[in-house]
Amino acid sequence: MKKIALVLLAVLAILMIAGCTTTRPFDLTNNTVGSKVGEATGKISFGGAFGANIDVGLQAAAKNGGITKIATVDLEVTRILGNLFVTYTTIVTGE
Repeated sequence: MKKIALVLLAVLAILMIAGCTTTRPFDLTNNTVGSKVGEATGKISFGGAFGANIDVGLQAAAKNGGITKIATVDLEVTRILGNLFVTYTTIVTGE
């Protein structure tokens, strides 16, 4: 019984440490995809206690890539230890 409890505790610890990344692509307009790519990334720690004023919007990503006509948008969210450390990335393509 002690071995089963120890194994379950180890599995639970591994699951809590493991990270998870989700990417959701969106076709935003009928504009051509183009060759330019822009990204805006921000990190939030401890449920928003640190880094709550981040700018990961479409305008910031387009500005970083020199894009004036956005074609597609990818939203990527990486979570570590549940919601303790979260990284948001907006990726846009266009001309």
